[in-house]
Formats: sequence, structure tokens, C-alpha cells
Amino acid sequence: MDIIYKADCEGVDWAQLKERNRLDDFDNGRSVLQYETSFRASAHVIFAYGDAGIIGCARALSDGICNGYIVDVWTHTPWRQQGIATEMVKRLCAAMPGQHICLFTNDAVPFYTRLGFTVETTGMSKVQGQWLVNETDGG
Repeated sequence: MDIIYKADCEGVDWAQLKERNRLDDFDNGRSVLQYETSFRASAHVIFAYGDAGIIGCARALSDGICNGYIVDVWTHTPWRQQGIATEMVKRLCAAMPGQHICLFTNDAVPFYTRLGFTVETTGMSKVQGQWLVNETDGG
């Protein structure tokens, strides 16, 4: 089966994306509208499609000069271990030449190490206000 990769948000079934993320316990609580808004606001996106629709996605935030941040790397469980996430991450990285590309992961360190990422010892984060409550809450 051929996998098709698309680097834009046109034609994405956002409800299907949210539902498949939920089935894979990868849904972080965003509404369908928030999924769409976050992907459309990204500097780079990549979606993987199979016969049954969307089977993977990833996106990158970038200033276009020196800093990029990869988030939301996901492959639907029945399609894992087939190189889909590898291809998506490689395409995102290729779209950000000359940039320091960062990401956070809890359980995929060996995967990202194989793609050339190195573990850094300091990372910090903060939620401003209440998680996912903002002007794009999709309420």
C-alpha cells in the first residue's frame, strides 16, 4: 500500500485526526477546531495518508531563521514501525535548513537519536493560565 505525504492542511479531516489520536491515547484535549488552528498556525506540517484516510502527522514551529520546534509527531497504531514517522520528521527537518531544531519526548528517545537528535539535559516549560483555555478554545 502506498503512503501519500502532504505538506499542507488542505482537505484534512480534522475530526478524523482527533478521533484517531484519541484511539491511540495521543489526544491532549484539543477540540477539533483547536487541532485545525494549531496545524494551520504552524510553519511546516506533514500528513501521511493511507487507504483509510489520515494515518500520521507532525508539525513544526519555526522562526524561519535559526530555531525550529517539532511537535505532534504521531502515527496511527496499525501503521507504526513502517517508517512513516521517520519520513515525516525527515521532511520537517529538511524544511528548516540551518536551524537549531528542538523537540520533547518522554518515550521515544531511541527513535529520535537514530534521526540525529541528541539528548539535552535542561528543558523547561510553563503553562500560561489554564491549559487550552484561550481565544481558540473551540468552545
